[in-house]
Amino acid sequence: MGALLESYAQGTWFRAADEGRPLTDAATGATVARLSSTGLDVAGMVEYGRRVGGPALRALTFHERAAVLKSLAKHLTGFTDEFHALSHRTGATVRDNAFDVDGGLGTLFSYAGRGVRELPNDTVYLDGPTERLGRGGTFAGQHVYTSRPGVAVQINAFNFPVWGMLEKFAPAFLAGLPTIVKPAAPTAYLTERVVRRVVESGLLPEGSLQLLAGGPEGLLDHLGPQDTVAFTGSAATGALLRAHRAVVSGGVRLQVEADSLNCSVLGPDVAPEDPEFALYIDQLVTEMTVKAGQKCTAIRRALVPEHRVEDVVAAAAERLAAVVVGDPADPGVDMGPLAGHDQRTEVRAAVAALRAGADTAYGDPDRGALSGADRERGAFVSPVLLRARTGAAQPHDVEAFGPVSTVIGYRTVEDAVALAARGRGSLVGSVVTRDPAVARAVVLGCAPWHGRILVLDGDCAEESTGHGAPLPVLVHGGPGRAGGGEELGGVRGVLHHMQRTAVQGSPDMLTAVTGRWTTGSRRTTGQEHPFRKSLARLRIGDTVSSAPRTVTLDDIAHFAEFTGDTFYAHTDPEAAAANPLFGGIVAHGYLVVSLAAGLFVDPAPGPVLANYGVDNLRFRTPVKAGDSIAVQLTAKQITPRAGADYGEVRWDAVVRNGDGDTVATYDVLTLVAKEDPAG
Repeated sequence: MGALLESYAQGTWFRAADEGRPLTDAATGATVARLSSTGLDVAGMVEYGRRVGGPALRALTFHERAAVLKSLAKHLTGFTDEFHALSHRTGATVRDNAFDVDGGLGTLFSYAGRGVRELPNDTVYLDGPTERLGRGGTFAGQHVYTSRPGVAVQINAFNFPVWGMLEKFAPAFLAGLPTIVKPAAPTAYLTERVVRRVVESGLLPEGSLQLLAGGPEGLLDHLGPQDTVAFTGSAATGALLRAHRAVVSGGVRLQVEADSLNCSVLGPDVAPEDPEFALYIDQLVTEMTVKAGQKCTAIRRALVPEHRVEDVVAAAAERLAAVVVGDPADPGVDMGPLAGHDQRTEVRAAVAALRAGADTAYGDPDRGALSGADRERGAFVSPVLLRARTGAAQPHDVEAFGPVSTVIGYRTVEDAVALAARGRGSLVGSVVTRDPAVARAVVLGCAPWHGRILVLDGDCAEESTGHGAPLPVLVHGGPGRAGGGEELGGVRGVLHHMQRTAVQGSPDMLTAVTGRWTTGSRRTTGQEHPFRKSLARLRIGDTVSSAPRTVTLDDIAHFAEFTGDTFYAHTDPEAAAANPLFGGIVAHGYLVVSLAAGLFVDPAPGPVLANYGVDNLRFRTPVKAGDSIAVQLTAKQITPRAGADYGEVRWDAVVRNGDGDTVATYDVLTLVAKEDPAG
């Protein structure tokens, strides 16, 4: 019979009163669970997310949210065996689990790390430098990102029930936006199991994650301009969502990842005996068989030079003949079934449509050897490789969402680029070549039509993550037919969920709003050197202004000899005099910075533990022998590190000469103890 899946809504598990529809094991056809959301208060879920989840998340800093994600990832890692076992019932093999289950957990870990390294320990993110808007420096502007008081709704596809949820959840959570997950029906039981383990952990703020196990009817009706919807699925459903009044006139932000006829180009420089040829065949077969080809990033079109078509077909067919199809729980099986019988019917129909413009080079979707499985009970199909006829349109119009790819011949690199563009927008493309000119031509020609492009050769093959693997640090999405959306991409995926606002005002007001010292703001000077203050006592704007120091010709000569930097502008008076920028011997820029450090540093042991970098260094005015310099150092940003007894302080450094001209500007980065040393 199968247990009825429950939704997690408004802080409790909800079970529908009816029996629901059966969800079947992809390999055996047996009922795994049943699905229904009849009677679920979807309006209440939206309101609960906004009223409870949103405020709880927004009360946490980026670093605190990142710490929760890391704890959650560690917690879920303890259940990977359980998730893998249930994942097999979706048709996933041992290899497939590395992409869905393990890949989802890896995305959580990645965003947890990025949240600490690249976001401030604050609730506001500053975008770019301050813009000076007036001559006197009393009026300025700063772009900021803030959390929106809405919800993030994700409507997911059936092929990645774990990764598909977590790759959307992690950026939204970091952005301070509570999530409502609506998984696709065929594999919803795996998503529900993961959500149960999340809820049981007690790690998430209440209301930050809810699960709608059932149909999405009425959900969009309750969304507004502060809400987002991220959809992964068919172009037809994406079009329906775009036409919904909540999107058309209600201000809901919709992101769509849809059908994608991804291509891989074999460079004209690659011959069958080259290592790159083997890489191309391996990549093609891998993308056809991982997740039984049910990947939005799989290779649907193999674009190869016309004189290499038969070579590619023969090599790929030989590899495909060795692919073991069968019981996905068997470690010896390479490819499992499709997600269900409905999906198998769709793939068979798509293959029939493709055959109107292509001939079968290998495989038959209706037959083929199986290992430990029943073809009628399970949703199995054989890998199918097609050879396109000259000028055929079908391979550029029809997607078979399964283990199916079409080999298409091209005449020139320009022809290959034109064929790639006939897909009308794709998530990913790749080119396998050792020729830099071919790589540049293909990448620049295809980039407007693709969200990601892999250039593969023997140099990067060992470390390459492959054509079809989206990475949390790189954008995932594509233009045109692929939906026009964009996810992931590191911090970009977080900022997508936030609101960017240009804030104008005086430097003091911008400092108050942003939490970062703004040029022109008040500085605080006192008897105590800022380096004597721990994070507990240091304040934004605390400043030390040094006494001046004269830079001598001996200083310049010694620095040149000591470092080996004997560039003529520092050592040859005649040549330096002829330089139109200097007109004589000038001090090394790094000498100026080194001397400035000697002017502002308090050398005794204290709260400052280390200097770990310099950002945004610019040399503004040359320093000549006899010039004096002084430095002004101001605490610009203070970031305590979670789980450590120290934090980071960013200092604004300005070096000026005796005439008051700015010589150098930069940020000094230090690690400072949270509390003053004992004694």
